Amino acid sequence: MKKIVVLLISASLFIACNKLGDNEFVIKGSAEGIENGKFIILETQDENMSLKSIDTSVVMDGKFEFKGISNEPELHFLQVENIPGKVVFVLENGEINVTVLKDSINKSKIGGTFNNEQFAKYNLGQTKIQKKMADYRSINQSKMETAVQANDTLTVNALRDGFLKLKEEEKNYNYTFCEENPKAYICVLMIQSMLYQPEADFVRIEKIFNNLDNSIKETKPGKSVGEMISNSSAAEVGKQAPEFSAPNPEGKMVSLKESLGKVTIIDFWASWCAPCRKENPNVVALYDEFHDKGLNIIGVSLDKEGDENKWKDAIKADKLTWTQISNLQYWNEPIAKKYNVKSIPATFILDASGKIVAKDLRGEELKAKVIELLGS
Repeated sequence: MKKIVVLLISASLFIACNKLGDNEFVIKGSAEGIENGKFIILETQDENMSLKSIDTSVVMDGKFEFKGISNEPELHFLQVENIPGKVVFVLENGEINVTVLKDSINKSKIGGTFNNEQFAKYNLGQTKIQKKMADYRSINQSKMETAVQANDTLTVNALRDGFLKLKEEEKNYNYTFCEENPKAYICVLMIQSMLYQPEADFVRIEKIFNNLDNSIKETKPGKSVGEMISNSSAAEVGKQAPEFSAPNPEGKMVSLKESLGKVTIIDFWASWCAPCRKENPNVVALYDEFHDKGLNIIGVSLDKEGDENKWKDAIKADKLTWTQISNLQYWNEPIAKKYNVKSIPATFILDASGKIVAKDLRGEELKAKVIELLGS
């Protein structure tokens, strides 16, 4: 009897010692075909979406392991030493199982925790659609080439329509997966990506987001997406331009309110943005011609932290004599988020009252709008 009691106590201690805490994770990996001594590198993304290493494990007898703390689900990556490709998975509380396939890194298996099972489920459906698309291309490639050479537009259009139908199926799969799996972390990442697509169904996306589990909405990307959705209608034509302030190159805080003219252009740009720099001479010419008549411009730069000198040098090189401000936070620039800016250059044209009357005008269209608003 005593022996049984001792065994039960030992078993309970063993379970207790192996039970993970609320924020703890363990990655138990199998490395098929990967020799002993190879490094497995655990990577994450920084604020600039660049990958950085946070831990390293060594393959022994075809196994590797990572342990640590995870405060919320986050996308992470595994890189095998000297082997191209990465294993993408969700780092979260619990025991995560990964099988790394040396010759097919992109086909490596993930599972063990809820979000990784959901990720694997999503990938399975996505793979099926991609195979259909690849098969369609393979089957119809020669038909398309023949039709193009024969100038057979009827066949060309029919084949393109068939492929576009598959592309639509792929897009709709992302929507339906998130509608059916509101607790899956990857859904908030997909929604984030959808919002940057010009053909996005915003009404459907907003409905999907609102239906997500609160635990997903409270993650970092969840809060970011919620902010994007909230801001998407805050800076539309016909509405009052949202107020903001940020440091100028000398470090002085400058607000939109104190920068308003009879006409005001809010110009989102960056020193690293080639199209912005190419457009700057046109904006300079416009400013020089109409500033004395009431045109003001306030430039908002999406330059990165540590690139303050590049920002200042670009202002000087491009002869931008109007007000310039930046928080130097790249795509995390709070003013850009407030105005739902997803690409640059981006411009907002304001009337004397600070109301947005037009967006993203260039060249003669922009000049004509400025003249109209100035009454020149």
